[in-house]
Amino acid sequence: MKIPDRYAQPVDPLQDLCPTRAALDVIRGRWKPSILYVLADGTARFGTLQSRLPGVTAQALTVQLRQLEADGVVSRTVHAEIPVRVDYALTPLGHTLSDLMKQLEIWGQEYLRRKAAR
Repeated sequence: MKIPDRYAQPVDPLQDLCPTRAALDVIRGRWKPSILYVLADGTARFGTLQSRLPGVTAQALTVQLRQLEADGVVSRTVHAEIPVRVDYALTPLGHTLSDLMKQLEIWGQEYLRRKAAR
């Protein structure tokens, strides 16, 4: 299924000049880092993601999943069953981002430790 263009990132000329900006644009969003964290454990259904992310609305989760799918980081598999079952998983590109997110988590833990020590 082709992802509608409305979920694709807007054209940002700075992305072409700064690879770091391009990477940050992919993970920018309130729920995207958490979605990537959950999917790093393996395939998950929408309801599982929603229950693991307290406070996320169905609409916000749908939009952020579609954006991650449009960026090629998450795959969406629809199974022809009744009721329809949809699985979300990291793509190979998403797994490389997952490794980066682990490094950001380590950095964030150190940052919070230093901030608390002030």
